[in-house]
Amino acid sequence: MRQFIVGILCSIWRFGSFSQNSDLGNWLIYIGNKKITPRWSWHHEVQYRNYNFITDLEQLLLRTGIGYDLDAKGRTNALLGYAFIHSQSYTDNGEKTAVNEHRLFQQLILKQSWGRLHLQHRYRTEQRWIATNFRFRLRYFLSANLALSRPEMGPNTWYLSAYNEIFIHTDAAPFDRNRLYGGMGYQITKGMRLELGYMNQFLASDGRDQINFFVFLNF
Repeated sequence: MRQFIVGILCSIWRFGSFSQNSDLGNWLIYIGNKKITPRWSWHHEVQYRNYNFITDLEQLLLRTGIGYDLDAKGRTNALLGYAFIHSQSYTDNGEKTAVNEHRLFQQLILKQSWGRLHLQHRYRTEQRWIATNFRFRLRYFLSANLALSRPEMGPNTWYLSAYNEIFIHTDAAPFDRNRLYGGMGYQITKGMRLELGYMNQFLASDGRDQINFFVFLNF
């Protein structure tokens, strides 16, 4: 476990150093879920997104919400939440401009498992207030985790991870972006996982590569 953590930090440093002179960015992501009752839970999330390693902020995202398991096994979860996003974008003359966004969102998560393979479908709607503009967006997220070192996901388990997420606007230009990701993780305990991976984000007129480091915590 110690070697895995050191390996993650060294990988982030290596890719971050390379990205100083490239289009490769870095996202540091914490995702937590706290049980309030057997079915109610509190979701909280922090994403620190950079144009390179950790020295050039692209976006800070803070997301929270209250979720409810629609079945006793927690395979179907509905959630209502709020997000604050602070973005710093480069203009054509190389200067940065800052924009704040407030967002309400609703989502439904469906989970499926077949031994080593775990799938998750997430359907999300977003109402976005960006400065003085309002936009409505739809998102579909499909992820898969495959246990490697054990017959199923659990403590002390290495696993492969992949996901794809598409973003659709409801206005005249519907396609917003698509994110394709692949990575490897280690489940430390029943409620904690670390993961490192590579993501390519396809935009309507551009694209961007990211190195993502995740910390998942359920408690």
